[in-house]
Amino acid sequence: MNGTNFRMPARRWATVATATALAAGPVALTGAGSAHATTDQGRASAVVLRTGLDVSLLNKTVDAPLAVSLNEVQAPQSAEKTALTAQLDGVNGGRPFSVLGADVATAKATVSATKAEGYTNLAHVRLHVPGLPLLSLIEVDAVTSKATCEAGRAPVATSHLPGSVTVLGKRVTVTASGPTEVQVPGVGSVRLDLSKTSTTSRTAAATALELRVSINPLKLNVADVEGTVTLARATCEAPSPAPVKRSSDPAPDVKPQGAPAEAGLAETGGSSVTPYIAGGAVLLLALGGGAVLMTRRRRT
Repeated sequence: MNGTNFRMPARRWATVATATALAAGPVALTGAGSAHATTDQGRASAVVLRTGLDVSLLNKTVDAPLAVSLNEVQAPQSAEKTALTAQLDGVNGGRPFSVLGADVATAKATVSATKAEGYTNLAHVRLHVPGLPLLSLIEVDAVTSKATCEAGRAPVATSHLPGSVTVLGKRVTVTASGPTEVQVPGVGSVRLDLSKTSTTSRTAAATALELRVSINPLKLNVADVEGTVTLARATCEAPSPAPVKRSSDPAPDVKPQGAPAEAGLAETGGSSVTPYIAGGAVLLLALGGGAVLMTRRRRT
């Protein structure tokens, strides 16, 4: 009974040890897989109108910051807005004051896996400020701005506007060579910066029109307006290029399917799992030899 009880666990242990040794080979070969770096999403924005004006009423007894944005959109989530008017409360005797009106006012921001783009388009724009309810600060027939950023390519920023605009009732010829200053006696002054664009290796920005405003009609201090106005701005940032997949371990040799194992060993001298198979065989041989030796000793 003792001999039987001893031999059975030994055989089982030998079998388990051999299987474990053989199984360890493939596990050890797995190593670290490919590293997949996440890509940065692109970004885009567009806005039809943005104001940063300080409005002082009644000889500066009332200050009303005029911070208005119309059709401002941002992406990663692509978006589009087309509202045609922007109004301000609290500066017109309790009645809404129309800051901007347009026949077309579109702002669009789109982002895909490879490209980000901001786009703004306006037509027949009329911009007003408090103190001048009947006289437009500026009138523009048509204006567009576009910023395109595509992965792996140089970003592009463009702005287009007509050759002339109307500022405080005066028709003014504009050029992209530099700022234009408009002075209207008894009303105020407006400085226009036209078609401002900028690009970097991954970003682009385009502004069709930026105005520096100083208005005080007839120096009556009824409404004193100071600040900036931006029309048709678009920006973008390109998505990151897709990363190159890399593996920390060299890929194992691929053997033709159906090829005999002996042929592969004869040509290459063995494979990457050969040490594990050899180790298991040696272990099994040693255990078998020990069992035979113990059986012979019992018989003698």
